[in-house]
Amino acid sequence: MSRRARIALVILGFAAIGLAAFKLFERPIALYLVQRAIDANVGTDPSKDLPDGLHVYVCGSGSPMADAERAGACLAVAAGDTRLIFDTGSGSMRVLGRMGFPVGKTEQLFLTHLHSDHFDGLGELMVQSWVQGARHKPLPVSGPPGTIALAEGFTKAYALDATYRTAHHGPEIADPAGAGLAAEEIVIPPGADSVVVLNKGDLTVTAIRVSHDPVKDAYGYRIDYKGRSVAISGDTAYDERFARAAKGVDVIFHEALDRELVRRMQAAAKRNGSAPIAKVMSDIPGYHASPVEAAKVAQMAGARMLVYYHTIPPMPYSMVEGLFLEGTDEAFGGEIRMGHDGDRISLPAGGTAMDYENVLF
Repeated sequence: MSRRARIALVILGFAAIGLAAFKLFERPIALYLVQRAIDANVGTDPSKDLPDGLHVYVCGSGSPMADAERAGACLAVAAGDTRLIFDTGSGSMRVLGRMGFPVGKTEQLFLTHLHSDHFDGLGELMVQSWVQGARHKPLPVSGPPGTIALAEGFTKAYALDATYRTAHHGPEIADPAGAGLAAEEIVIPPGADSVVVLNKGDLTVTAIRVSHDPVKDAYGYRIDYKGRSVAISGDTAYDERFARAAKGVDVIFHEALDRELVRRMQAAAKRNGSAPIAKVMSDIPGYHASPVEAAKVAQMAGARMLVYYHTIPPMPYSMVEGLFLEGTDEAFGGEIRMGHDGDRISLPAGGTAMDYENVLF
């Protein structure tokens, strides 16, 4: 037997021993790794270790269109010891759970408007916040006119499910008095562009009227806490009112629709014989801002950072994001980010620092 053949046999022997050893210890290794993950994630609240300040979780950066990488519109906020959620698109609560946001400690949900892609995860939030938080009062939800009827519908739809959970977990955990939603409607007075909707110590939340016809009551929000601030556009066409209300914020989270990409989708739908999809693609650009228009709003507001968080259409390749952002750096002089599910932006109180990271990767 040649020297080369003997070396090959030795290597194969060591490989076989290594494989056998791995098989022998595979289960203990797997149990050790999964236990570490369980201890780090189940029942913990990583948000309590964040520095005092304003922290925004991107829990849904996608559009109503199918997108494996992005949940429906959702942003969550930790401001001091207060936890708020703004919109709850499909899949967003699962993203929040993976991000370590304490859904059970949510104090209030704010809706930007009543398009279904901004509230179709509401049932999941309603149940998770109730049981995880052992809530004894329904989750408060605030939004434009129509929010009360929406909340009543969700509460009624989940009423039977609530009885099952109480029977299973007991009233100490699933208190019937805490099930469902407690809704109030935000009305911005005629002639006004904004109204304060939450004033709690150092925290202020302001609702801002935006343009999303034919939706007559569509709102953005501004959140201020200890000298740090962010503004959330919700769905809107280019609107200088939002820029004025967002004056001086650290970060603007703005929706945007790429008209050229949507035009290509419209043309493809026509070629493929889908008249309904082609019609929808031709309709939606009229009530959304383009990426460049959103950048102009951020520039007008004097924001330090612009984050695109509710982007249309889906972008399956990272190079498509470059097409989406074309021209935005010429319209806005600050930092521009393409938001992704799992992003968290931290603005520590009493300073100017901005920490941007994705906590899922």
